[in-house]
Amino acid sequence: MKLNYKRTALIGFAFFGILLLWQVYDSWCPTFLTDIFARRMYGESSQALKSGDPSKLLNVQWLVGIIMACDNLAALILLPIFGNLSDKTKTPIGKRMPYILTGTFVAAVAFPFIPLFFHYNNVFGMVITMAIVLMFMMMYRNPAVALMPDITPKPLRAKANGIINIMGYFGGAAATVLGIFLKLSDYINSEDAARKLWIIEIPFIVASVLMVISALVLFFTIRENELAVEMKEQMEEGERLAAIETPIDDDKPMSDANKRMLLAILAAEFFWFMADNAIGTYIGNYVIYYLKSASSATMILTIIGGLASVLGFAIAGIIADRIGRKWTITSGLSLTVVAIIVMCFVRPTGNAVGTNGEFSFPVLLYAVWVLKGFGMALVHNCSFPMVVELCSSKKIGRFTGFYYAASMSAQTVTPVLLGLVFNMTGAWVALPVYSSVLFLVSCIVFTLLVKNIKASKVKNVSGLEAIDGD
Repeated sequence: MKLNYKRTALIGFAFFGILLLWQVYDSWCPTFLTDIFARRMYGESSQALKSGDPSKLLNVQWLVGIIMACDNLAALILLPIFGNLSDKTKTPIGKRMPYILTGTFVAAVAFPFIPLFFHYNNVFGMVITMAIVLMFMMMYRNPAVALMPDITPKPLRAKANGIINIMGYFGGAAATVLGIFLKLSDYINSEDAARKLWIIEIPFIVASVLMVISALVLFFTIRENELAVEMKEQMEEGERLAAIETPIDDDKPMSDANKRMLLAILAAEFFWFMADNAIGTYIGNYVIYYLKSASSATMILTIIGGLASVLGFAIAGIIADRIGRKWTITSGLSLTVVAIIVMCFVRPTGNAVGTNGEFSFPVLLYAVWVLKGFGMALVHNCSFPMVVELCSSKKIGRFTGFYYAASMSAQTVTPVLLGLVFNMTGAWVALPVYSSVLFLVSCIVFTLLVKNIKASKVKNVSGLEAIDGD
């Protein structure tokens, strides 16, 4: 049994498109919403409020959280639906590809209209467009992620998941580089008349173009139906060697042991996504409005964290082979807890640099992001394979829906909840405190309730044969 690295990397183009769009969306949209709500509520830009009464910026974060959460609420409903539908779909181009292509093209066309509506202060148009993009990304996301386990035997999925996540981080890196040169803080800190649309429009257009290219690469290189026939015997052998307490039988209800394992993983996942999404949603505002640093610093953080994540994804499968997926995830969560606790002690430097009175960026945060990036790579690399390990190949879309239902429900709750915490505390430091507590809860739940069941040993090929693309 061997992992086809070339084919797995090509499947990773699906994840490339997902993280590309998400990186642009999460980096720009919360700040768009903060600025536009500040104008609506106080008649002043977010830049004016930052210089005058910055507490008012914290007061609009609950509205920002509601908008960000509404999209995730739709995802919570749609992801399981599209996962289940794709399981039952049969077309000449496969069961996942119709959803991937449709979702990609509609989302790509709508995406550049988000900054356009923001530039012209049209909050209604911006929010509706955000909803359209997210709805069609949900059509795309579940089937795209399910494509890997469709044609990868269970014992090889942790390594395969590492490869497709690395491809995804290349997508995130492409968006991040744009954010370094096209600084959102330059746009936000400008007076209305000086605001240049191209600064915020180019990242969205480039993201749309690259998403379409990645979908076309996937379509022309991955033949779903042919691969399903080719991999049939290896998939059956993978079922026999799965890391589960009791064998999977589609004709019988899910065993109590497997059900307990599934619920424990999803519960822990819920908490770590609450923690991680809180940082992902508000880090841009935290850097611009609390640390008073340039928005490009957020992008550099993302690159540093991404590089650490790539290292984590590259070795997570090897670590899991040695100590099991449970202890790999527990180690990753523990590292992340330490990192975010350190973040609680970060304060603005007070050393003005550049224009607009921006402060220098706290160097300690770079170390925090290295630890967090590496730790969460270990978590994400092993958690999804653990969930789809508990189902047969006939239900991968449904169980992918379970995985995303847990993550999206967390991401629905956390922006609103943290926004209310900001409103009550009036302190940006609430962000790392909130996240560190939730990461710790997740680590405790996972460590205490999930069993460490290793996959049966498989005879993996090595040497040149292991990288054969045929």
